[in-house]
Amino acid sequence: MLRAPLRRLWLKIHRWTGLTLGPVLALTALLSAMLVVALPVDRYAHPAFFAAQSAGDAPALPLEPLRQRILAEFGPDTSFTLRPPRNPGETLWVLVRGPWEGTLYLDPATGAEQGRRGSHEGAYNLLFELHSSLLLEDTGKGILAFVALAYLFLLITGVVLWWPARWPPSLRIVLNRGLLRGLFDLHRTGGAVLGLLIAVSVFTGAYMAWRPLGNFISAAMGQEPLKPPTVPKGTASGARLSLDELVARAKSVFPGQPIGYVQVPAKPNRPMRVRFRLADDPHPNGISSVWLHPLTGEVLAVRRWQELDAGNGAVVVIYPLHTGVLGGPVHQAVTALLGLALGGLGLSGIWLWWRRRAVAAAARGIAPSNDNKRTTS
Repeated sequence: MLRAPLRRLWLKIHRWTGLTLGPVLALTALLSAMLVVALPVDRYAHPAFFAAQSAGDAPALPLEPLRQRILAEFGPDTSFTLRPPRNPGETLWVLVRGPWEGTLYLDPATGAEQGRRGSHEGAYNLLFELHSSLLLEDTGKGILAFVALAYLFLLITGVVLWWPARWPPSLRIVLNRGLLRGLFDLHRTGGAVLGLLIAVSVFTGAYMAWRPLGNFISAAMGQEPLKPPTVPKGTASGARLSLDELVARAKSVFPGQPIGYVQVPAKPNRPMRVRFRLADDPHPNGISSVWLHPLTGEVLAVRRWQELDAGNGAVVVIYPLHTGVLGGPVHQAVTALLGLALGGLGLSGIWLWWRRRAVAAAARGIAPSNDNKRTTS
């Protein structure tokens, strides 16, 4: 059992870390729970974005005319990523990055546009951007990574404060002695019981938000972080291959395997990447990749997901683990509940601090708002 001075120190560390960073943790956690529900709601509310109008067995759309059409509308400096339909009846997604950034939803057989949405348009996109970057792009991702790692301090200090003198510990939650006592028990016991599960969700989120974490892990293990291959300098000889021919070259490396994404660069000095969803790849989008020369179709590099360095390879499991895809609907429900639990821990901690401060002030006959005021004669 902790001695009183040491316990007070741990309590201060836990309290002020929670009060400083707890609101951000609670916000992102509640947003994660909302996203689990918002995704199917978004698909239900906007069927034109996701359900193709043509028959599911219609032949696939030629890609080169689509490439020309995209560049004609958005400009030659536009890069884009194609997401082929994953299931029959789904639309073809085109993620555009240029003067306009957003997603086009096309009929995969006719190429007819069924809708478009900017990166910051719509409730789901707003929730996702808030959750992943606080609407601050790379700066926000760094902040979220720092806050997520700070949760480890909250977990450690919370467990130290909770650690019982006798085992097995009592996990009783008293709800008939007032709101303050009940909320304190929920905060204390909930944090101890769910802390490690929440830590997994928090750490995987930080890992995806801040890429340097992966590079640090690879470097710590003596591995070189994976980098895209470079396109050979100089003018490429021969005619430029069409996008259909480039994709066919990539498919010859992994014949019969479905494509997750086709990433088409804006500049010819950047390689084109085709990601495949191999049968043994746990990543739902596939991370095994073929890099091609964007003009000649020369295969510049091939990487299966098992061949990645530790930092990049961990994403294969971390992404589906964080999103709940790894275990299906049950895992997604657990992910949402853990988000609600973390949000509840953050908000309850702030409320407990405020109520105890108010009760102590009332006991002294001083209003909380006047705590720091000095009386003058």
